[in-house]
Amino acid sequence: MTDASDLQPTARTALACLDLTSLNDSETAAEIEALCRRATGRFGPTAAVCVWPRRAALARSLLPPQVAVAAVANFPDGGSDVERALRDTGQIVEAGAQEVDVVLPYRDLAAAPALLAAVRRACAGLTLKVILETGELREESLIRHACRMALDAGADFLKTSTGKTPVSATPAAARVLLQAIADDAAARSRVGFKPAGGIRTVADAGVHIALVQEILGPAAVHPARFRIGASSLLDDIEAVLAGRAGLAAAAGY
Repeated sequence: MTDASDLQPTARTALACLDLTSLNDSETAAEIEALCRRATGRFGPTAAVCVWPRRAALARSLLPPQVAVAAVANFPDGGSDVERALRDTGQIVEAGAQEVDVVLPYRDLAAAPALLAAVRRACAGLTLKVILETGELREESLIRHACRMALDAGADFLKTSTGKTPVSATPAAARVLLQAIADDAAARSRVGFKPAGGIRTVADAGVHIALVQEILGPAAVHPARFRIGASSLLDDIEAVLAGRAGLAAAAGY
């Protein structure tokens, strides 16, 4: 076990940059209410909550202005149906949410530019996070290609994963996404990074925080440029901030 005091600075950063996520198939209104209460807990607020489009309006009505509402489009399969992605996006915009997390059509990369461009137009003024599903793309060259398409479409964040596939966020994939941002003159001081899926401990989060610091610089470790998508990470954050020892890092970290 790791001493809690050693992890507390990382826990505070992770909390401030957390997109507290609930994307099960059938959340009830009561479950969304509980999620929003957790997002404004005794140690401070998370950056956002991330929910299905149909729950975005409820979440927005329950949260203070400083906690953003993100909702997912084209999720989780990342199909190439532009109209479906636009229906999701329209519902998110109408709900008053601030952020759209859209899945790039990773099985049909040829369809990605048109779908992403349409979603970008439909949510103008909102933060657009593009989910690349790096665990399914697998090859570094394909991940880099997906990064390029997302950046060209005007993404505000590159996001690793839906959290619904066998391989989600990994340090190796994180490095590819971060390097794509750093190598793009128009993106390196603007576009953010969001690892999601499989990040359950403060120690896990610390791996990604360190990578952001290394590649984009310490100033990028801020909710405007860095988010962590997770549903269970908050448990470990709260344990660490309460002075209890944090959990060991998960396998692969």
